[in-house]
Amino acid sequence: MKKVLAQGAEAVLYKTDSEVIKDRISKGYRIKQIDDQLRKRRTKLEAKLLSDAARAGVPTPKILELKKTEMTFEFIDGIKVRDWLDAEKNKVEIKKICKQIGETTAKMHSVNIIHGDLTTSNMINKEGKIYFIDFGLGTHSLRIEDKAVDLHLFKECLVSKHHNIWKTCWEAFIEGYKDLQVIERLKKVEKRGRYKGH
Repeated sequence: MKKVLAQGAEAVLYKTDSEVIKDRISKGYRIKQIDDQLRKRRTKLEAKLLSDAARAGVPTPKILELKKTEMTFEFIDGIKVRDWLDAEKNKVEIKKICKQIGETTAKMHSVNIIHGDLTTSNMINKEGKIYFIDFGLGTHSLRIEDKAVDLHLFKECLVSKHHNIWKTCWEAFIEGYKDLQVIERLKKVEKRGRYKGH
């Protein structure tokens, strides 16, 4: 028995007892041949990003099956970091988790994986271990700029969704992240204001 877990612009997520199925939906406005190619390519790329991230030490859901436009992976039975931060009041725990997120992001960036949607909604806290999910907007990139934009997205998420504790979260994240080159580039990205509204 599968039920709809979430529906986004690009895909529908279904959940069974212990699995999640991500089905990239067809876009009626695209030529069928192009639509099929795009969906296959994005599915294949997301699977590769998940595998590469896992090899680099990033906790991610294990891929159980890969079809042309559909991916089945294990269900991580935890709480989204977004909801955990809203509920958690212990500053020590918050710092610990956000530092771990920084360390994990650094591991991901060390193998040139850009998440593309680095928010607390795409992280799951399972017994104190943070899993990164949904690499659907991800890519491979050597550019420091792209890594800085990932950080910028995460910071914006903290400011808008967790405004009471964002500074504590961000300081702990940076403590874990450590890559000064990317942090310096982030300052330039913020000064330009080019990515405001993302």
